[in-house]
Amino acid sequence: MYNLHAHTFLSDGQLLPSEVAVRYQDKGYRAIAITDHADYSNIKQIAKAIVEFCKRWPKDSAIKVLPGVELTHLPPQQFKPLASLARKEGIKIIIAHGETPVEPVVKNTNRLALMADIDILAHPGLISDEDTELAKDRGIFLEITSRKGHRQTNAHVIKQARKFGAKLILNNDSHTPEDIISPAELIKVGLDFGLTTAEIDKIYEDVKVFLTKKEAR
Repeated sequence: MYNLHAHTFLSDGQLLPSEVAVRYQDKGYRAIAITDHADYSNIKQIAKAIVEFCKRWPKDSAIKVLPGVELTHLPPQQFKPLASLARKEGIKIIIAHGETPVEPVVKNTNRLALMADIDILAHPGLISDEDTELAKDRGIFLEITSRKGHRQTNAHVIKQARKFGAKLILNNDSHTPEDIISPAELIKVGLDFGLTTAEIDKIYEDVKVFLTKKEAR
């Protein structure tokens, strides 16, 4: 099982990266990504710290830890250059903070984030047909989240993904120890919002293929 959206005290989380990794390992996850919030003020420092941590994480550990960032509350035109900069700094998983209904996200964030080199559009809110189709065409995952507030639009995102054949991903978006739920609990979130068991199996197969490609780079 995988969770590719986790925060540490490098941004607004409560735990060290090592404690985040150990807690996910204890819950039975096979791989996670550390994806702290970033913009132009901290992208280089965040990327350097996370990449260094992941390089030093034991290769024989029961859990793999990948370096990521979540590009958050950007002026939308900054997604493309910041995603490019993150890749140059060694970041493998790039999340864009989507148009969640519970925060004041700038209009057109979903659209311009999807046009950048990102991997996941987090909590994309009431994502439009046009943007869902763009996510499908670009192979970008739309997030189904267990996080309170952001999950209000999970059912809409599932409906849109089915309509256009876009890829989905189940994520915790963890910030605190209490957010780190078990794989079974995360799957239940997906089921509660209308995913079928077959769809969840497909999600994890897609993520497995995605991670194999990322780890090969």
